[in-house]
Amino acid sequence: MKTIDLAYRTLYAELVQRSLDASFETDFSTAGNFVRVPVKGRDYWYFEETRPQKSRRYVGPAEDPEIAKRVAAFKEIKGDLRSRRKLVSTLVRDAGLTAPDPFTGDVVEALEKAGLFRLRAVLVGTVAFQTYAGHLGVRLPGAALQTGDADFAQFHSVSAEVDDSMAPVIDVLRTIDPTFREIPHRTDAGRTTQYENAMRYRIEFLTPNRGSEDHADHASPMPSLGGASAQPLRFLDFLIRDPVRTVLLHRSGVSVLVPSPERFAVHKLIVAARRERSAAAKREKDLAQASLLVEALDTTRRRDDLAFAFAEAWGRGESWREALLKGLHLLGPDRHEMVDLVLEKALDEAHIDLEGFPTR
Repeated sequence: MKTIDLAYRTLYAELVQRSLDASFETDFSTAGNFVRVPVKGRDYWYFEETRPQKSRRYVGPAEDPEIAKRVAAFKEIKGDLRSRRKLVSTLVRDAGLTAPDPFTGDVVEALEKAGLFRLRAVLVGTVAFQTYAGHLGVRLPGAALQTGDADFAQFHSVSAEVDDSMAPVIDVLRTIDPTFREIPHRTDAGRTTQYENAMRYRIEFLTPNRGSEDHADHASPMPSLGGASAQPLRFLDFLIRDPVRTVLLHRSGVSVLVPSPERFAVHKLIVAARRERSAAAKREKDLAQASLLVEALDTTRRRDDLAFAFAEAWGRGESWREALLKGLHLLGPDRHEMVDLVLEKALDEAHIDLEGFPTR
């Protein structure tokens, strides 16, 4: 596995910080502009947008010094936006990092601007995996990066306690594609955990299920998610605990929260083991992503992170251990040997002895 040059890793880290800064610095879309409008002999600031349709919002009198400062700051943000676009282009074109398909990028960007990640939701699935190349500083093969959906997860406790909510999810999605519709939950018809457009592109919201398996058949209401509910899933709490900040290489960069790569790798082994036989293609993608991240963590000398994540999962009980072992055995012979060697080395270096874990 090849690493990317230090200069590009530095650029990526800078883009992560600047994208996060930009998401906090303005209440106004950088797709619009402040315009000075004379009205009866006095000048006033208005904010004008042309997407999705032309609109103009009153801001205040031009002579107000606080508003003038805000307008000046906005110009700096717009300038930084252009600069960040150049960074994204350089990282994709010259460093060989992967950008999401434009539609996925637009969807994630719209939800980010609506406050989804500010409310501590986490981007999961293959779209999250796409950000790990820059985060770890390696090149990941494109076959493991392709997707036709986007998944997001949030702890129910977080959703209930933040005392805030984003705009209705369906309204946000329809600014990207008016054909998006709510899909009624299979057992709770009055709730929605999934949204789909005319091209069958699907958005899904998930939440950890740490209670009875009976909860898995019901949608969990999520107060902060703009009318969306979430599908409870076992093992998800392990995945989204302690997420990391990365950036999606779309337009000027989209600041996102994703699972830590070591938790993602371990979780994918578990998920692969629990897939039905009819989902063979998804299982193969799970295994490919898990093994690639294990290799990347080894290449970038982050074996300690992998060791502690694997040990945490191993220590959660018999069903977790069975899933981990099955996931490892499902890997192809060459990948299985590589993952086993890296895990053994990682556990040994971290001085972790796992009861019942097979060693050579």
